[in-house]
This record gives sequence, structure tokens and C-alpha cells, in this order.
Amino acid sequence: MCPHQPPCPSHQAPDRDAARTLAAHPEQGWSLLCNGVVLFEDTGELLPDGGIIAPHRPTDLPAPSAA
Repeated sequence: MCPHQPPCPSHQAPDRDAARTLAAHPEQGWSLLCNGVVLFEDTGELLPDGGIIAPHRPTDLPAPSAA
């Protein structure tokens, strides 16, 4: 359980990335968050239950079509 006040969002919450960082390894491209999520540099995530969240950068949006 999270010892922070207010508590960090759970790994199931939509704002799970807002949890505090427990261990940061920028040289390896990942960080461990308080809620057990491993957050990768490319914005992909590995959840504590084994689930995977694909990278979701805002630049992954489709280009606007020319008028």
C-alpha cells in the first residue's frame, strides 16, 4: 500500500502515471512508480499484474488531412 498522503493512484487508475517515482534509471530508460508500474521512456508501461500498456505519445496522433 502507498505510504504517501494523499495516496498515489493505483495501477488501475487512468492517472496511474502520476504516482511517485521510487527508482529512476534514465540510463536504462525506465522508472518504477509507487503503485508498482514500470514506466518506460517511450511512454509504454508494464503493470504489476503483468498487463502491458503500449507507448502512447501525443505525437502518435494521425496527421491532419490536407483540405
